[in-house]
Amino acid sequence: MGPFRAMLSDVDVTEQQWRVLRVLHEGGPLDPTRIAEQACLLLPSLTRILQKLDEKGLILRAADEHDRRKQVISITPAGIRLIDENLARSIAITERLRNRMGPAKFEALLDLLNHLDRIEMSD
Repeated sequence: MGPFRAMLSDVDVTEQQWRVLRVLHEGGPLDPTRIAEQACLLLPSLTRILQKLDEKGLILRAADEHDRRKQVISITPAGIRLIDENLARSIAITERLRNRMGPAKFEALLDLLNHLDRIEMSD
């Protein structure tokens, strides 16, 4: 994670904030529960992360049209810009890691992490 942390430090976001922004960038507006699931975060942690992202102007919160008690979170143009300006660097870091590990070990690692996520989510 060292190379990712260095990249994210340069743009003043944490690993968790980056994951939330990526989820919103790829999936569009979502409710906090879906964001937590897709970003592999606990809901209480996500609440603090969303507060920081809101303060930085990287997300918007809105009431759900169908249920005013719920929120819908979307990424702002500034958040999109942050992702777009750093995505190539993130992909390059991932590719370097994949090349160092070898494709088979890298895929096995991803499979194990996905399996771990499914186990944690079912508990």
